[in-house]
Amino acid sequence: MDLLNTLVDKGLRRESPTRAEALAVLATSDDDVLDVVAAAGKVRRHWFGRRVKLNYLVNLKSGLCPEDCSYCSQRLGSKAEILKYTWLKPDQASAAAAAGVSGGAKRVCLVASGRGPTDRDVDRVSDTIRAIKEQNESVEVCACLGLLSDGQAERLREAGADAYNHNLNTSESTYGDITTTHTYADRVDTVNKAHAAGLSACSGLIAGMGESDEDLVDVVFSLRELDPDSVPVNFLIPMEGTPLAKEWHLTPQRCLRILAMTRFVCPDVEVRIAGGREVHLRTMQPLALHLANSIFLGDYLTSEGQSGHADLEMIADAGFEVEGAGEVTLPEHRASVVRGEGCGSHEGAGGCGSHAGADGDAGCGAHAGGGVCAPASTTPRPAEEPRTDLVAVRRRGAGTDLAPNA
Repeated sequence: MDLLNTLVDKGLRRESPTRAEALAVLATSDDDVLDVVAAAGKVRRHWFGRRVKLNYLVNLKSGLCPEDCSYCSQRLGSKAEILKYTWLKPDQASAAAAAGVSGGAKRVCLVASGRGPTDRDVDRVSDTIRAIKEQNESVEVCACLGLLSDGQAERLREAGADAYNHNLNTSESTYGDITTTHTYADRVDTVNKAHAAGLSACSGLIAGMGESDEDLVDVVFSLRELDPDSVPVNFLIPMEGTPLAKEWHLTPQRCLRILAMTRFVCPDVEVRIAGGREVHLRTMQPLALHLANSIFLGDYLTSEGQSGHADLEMIADAGFEVEGAGEVTLPEHRASVVRGEGCGSHEGAGGCGSHAGADGDAGCGAHAGGGVCAPASTTPRPAEEPRTDLVAVRRRGAGTDLAPNA
């Protein structure tokens, strides 16, 4: 397939595909999905070999969020019967993090519900970061606390944070349909604050919320321009009690196409399979490792994932290996001279994108050199039936007396 050969060549050169080429990947048929995976897999292996980075989530504060993000079980007005608790103490969070690290996680992601942290919250999280680093100096710590105010990213970095996560989630044009209590521009601003503070920026998307192929391409091209070091690809977990509980638009094949498109657009970036892989990829999860070089180990924030032991078996059986603490995730041209793996300035490297325009719609471009004609509009076909049996509320780990899944 000429399209795939072109995309592989561009990926190996860190050259952006056209929007038409990215749309064409999403428009390929299920019969071609293995060819798509094989092509994107060449790009993944070129930049990341067969290593899989493991990440572990610690939900520091669960539920009762004042924001109205439609996809979230912790949102304002959510009727989802999730765990609800206030801030974990540093020693509790550190113990939860240790379970993930002992299971093979290289990065611990500290997440708290809410619009954004107060200065007191930043102090709390800073104490937690120090407690985790005291136990294991080499572990990476990523904070995900919502919208940042001026100076807060710098304080988190001073406390030892390596990265900050804040996802764009969906395209700018449809963002207001998903969330009304803050704007797309607010999210872009927070990612830029993390960049400016010298933190490794982590920002991704959620697929399966009823978006079009154009929306998916828009958000991934926007991420390329924003230039995070890691791009988590979440697949919506339709939790009962949320506005999107009835949204079941994903099939395993479509998930693979979305991951492949993301890899082609951001070839040298850590692409992470995040929430929902068990629900939507199901038995095809091992194929996704040929596209993404990073996954979450065990459970998520409010839902349960497959067992950490099963994750490790899957990686080994698929012929991949867990990335060690002493290995650098990012290719040399992206690694920061300051943090070892942070985002740095990407000066002279070309980064993930050209930094032309600070996120927002990447535009159609000229479609130069691609020669690919994609459909003007495509609609995701629905899965044959909802798999609500695969959606389980988290009842173990942080905020409970039960052992975590790691």
